[in-house]
Amino acid sequence: MDGKPVVSPLWYLFVAFLIFWAMQIYLAPKVNEITYSEFKTALTGGKIEEVSISGNTIKGLMKPETSNAEKITFVTVRVDDKDLVSELSARGVKYKGEVETTWLRDLLMFWVFPLILMLGAWSFIAKRMGGGVGGVMSIGKSRAKLYVEMETKVTFNDVAGIDEAKEELLEIIEFLRTPEKFQRLGGRIPKGVLLVGAPGTGKTLLAKAVAGEAKVSFLTISGSDFVEMFVGVGAARVRDLFAQAQEKAPCIIFIDELDAVGRARGMGVFGGDQERDQTLNQLLAEMDGFDTRKGVIIMAATNRPEVLDPALLRPGRFDRQVVVDRPDLKGREEILKVHIKNVKIGSDVDLKVIAARTPGFVGADLANVVNEAALLSARRDKEYVSMAEFEEAIDRVIGGLEKKKRVMNKKEKEITAYHESGHALVAEFLPNADKVHKISIIPRGVAALGYTLQLPTEDRYLMTKSELLDRLAVLLGGRVAEELTFQEVSTGAQNDLQRATDIARSMVKEFGMSEKLGLVTFEKERRPLFLDVSGTPSKEYSEETARDIDREIKRIIDETYEKVKGILSGHKDTLEKLAKRLLEKEAIDKEELREIVYGKKEEKETKSEAEGVR
Repeated sequence: MDGKPVVSPLWYLFVAFLIFWAMQIYLAPKVNEITYSEFKTALTGGKIEEVSISGNTIKGLMKPETSNAEKITFVTVRVDDKDLVSELSARGVKYKGEVETTWLRDLLMFWVFPLILMLGAWSFIAKRMGGGVGGVMSIGKSRAKLYVEMETKVTFNDVAGIDEAKEELLEIIEFLRTPEKFQRLGGRIPKGVLLVGAPGTGKTLLAKAVAGEAKVSFLTISGSDFVEMFVGVGAARVRDLFAQAQEKAPCIIFIDELDAVGRARGMGVFGGDQERDQTLNQLLAEMDGFDTRKGVIIMAATNRPEVLDPALLRPGRFDRQVVVDRPDLKGREEILKVHIKNVKIGSDVDLKVIAARTPGFVGADLANVVNEAALLSARRDKEYVSMAEFEEAIDRVIGGLEKKKRVMNKKEKEITAYHESGHALVAEFLPNADKVHKISIIPRGVAALGYTLQLPTEDRYLMTKSELLDRLAVLLGGRVAEELTFQEVSTGAQNDLQRATDIARSMVKEFGMSEKLGLVTFEKERRPLFLDVSGTPSKEYSEETARDIDREIKRIIDETYEKVKGILSGHKDTLEKLAKRLLEKEAIDKEELREIVYGKKEEKETKSEAEGVR
């Protein structure tokens, strides 16, 4: 955690072995190796002074050739020579027997090498289990990453589109900078700040910006890093995390994906759930025990606040909950300005248009759009990124990869053209529908044979009944156009019908928009607050009411179907003209669409005529 490299025990053994080996080579006395025949010749010549005979070798001293020279130490391999002892006696050579010592060889062969192999195997297993060499022994250590002082390199200048959340966190920064200002008046800073928002909205980035602005240490860890296969590891890591934080104070502890460890207790019956509950209990105890006056602030992020344990959210723990919402139109424009800082863009790029074309996009989505546009420009060998690349990048993010090489037969292409033209015309002729920005019959993604892109004129946070009905009508426009043109229908409207049915069902069961059933809701399902995943609905009404609900849903769809049929029947020539142009060009933008629909007249003049048709 302090940045110092951890040295493996194997390195110490290896270095010690090298030193021992070097001593054996360089410090041992120099010995000449000679052959046995050379030894016999020297013995016959009277040059041998003394020898030491062992089981495999003969070592000894040779007489110097001159009186001033030193005696020569030699060694030779012993062979089976029965007359050797008698010759040594006859020549007057001192000789003795010697028991050969093999302790060094035995030490290396039977102790050192097996020990190294065992340590190597243990190191490999420990690394696979996490933590490298010594990982098993340090498994209870926190895996939090430490960013010291300005190492995060993130400030509020890098965070855009979530101004309200930034303002909420300014108080935390002020406390970390000047804690005595609050302590002087007896104020108590919140122990914990919970960042709640959809995935990609910038919760982690915002936490890093707080640490960067306050110029304090930043400990970050994911909720899933607490729980391991061993019981008690999660609680041990929580204790170690808070101990590190106290040492690094003032600092910020940031727990990402808090729902991985902070789920409501008592919901599971398996061992893993019990281990997670134990980890959560330790987290609650640590949050109660540490002193905020030392300058330790806990921040956490989640996109599933509804599953968190209530004990985490009570005052004294995560006192403050900051919602990091999806950016609005202005917020998306500010986020785009941040992401294009290092991108060369053309003079035709209008960030307001790009922001308007990306409703519902979060910061991560917008960053992806800018990156895709830059990659497209590089692929085309351009010097800068133009508006065309941004438009194509948005289409790619929304609809998927364009598949121009997918072969469609003439009949399928014609059906797709009339289908998308039906969507576009209904959207143009209804007052509460979002206006069409682009129509295409080029396949995209997995199954989309074409698409009609509508853009809202402004961000919306609620919808009226008439707006929902017009949206439902636009969805039915493709199916009705097929039926009017070909007197038969295809499977291309499957997704449209599913979405239309969902709108009608929500109007009846959730929004109280059925005159027959009145101001009653029939939905009691828990939906994740920031995730687009439906839960399992619980049915708490009679079978008779269920039949009434089905009848109302069908009535809404049938009435809307007749309305759409009337619109397209009255503009059949325009439908055919638009479809033929689409077959010819494969993609039509909003200007060309309005030229086909309204001719050279102003849109406002023809609007009243269209309303008269309805």
